Amino acid sequence: MKSLAFLIAWSVTVTAHAVDTSSVSDPETFPTHPMYQAREAIKSEQFDKAVELLKKAEQKHSADWNNLMGFSLRKKSPPDLSNAEVFYKAALALDPLHRGALEYYGELLLIRNDLTGAEALLNRLGKACPLDCEEYRDLEAGIMSFKLRK
Repeated sequence: MKSLAFLIAWSVTVTAHAVDTSSVSDPETFPTHPMYQAREAIKSEQFDKAVELLKKAEQKHSADWNNLMGFSLRKKSPPDLSNAEVFYKAALALDPLHRGALEYYGELLLIRNDLTGAEALLNRLGKACPLDCEEYRDLEAGIMSFKLRK
């Protein structure tokens, strides 16, 4: 009985410590980190600035980085759809079920009038979040809106 109580107390302590160290030690959570600053620029709809900050961070091995770069390129003025697509494809090559990249790449395909491609990504997104998720609902709404316009 004492050993069970010790194990429970130990697991709670270890879990709490792991949560603290992982959030504190992640450099992307620091306001001086380019990824943090890029996310802030995106929130402020400063997409040209976000692109520059993402270039500075240069994390091509990261699906999140590629997705954010694709998003920023697609949203900047004027949009750079060709390069945005390159980054979405890179994100999906790194993580085939990356929900953000699936949604945003689907939206890019709708801009290009590729309904079939967008629906294929929606199908993949359904596998990435089978219990429903915001990304699925957003792309589904975009597809429905696209169909109503045509």
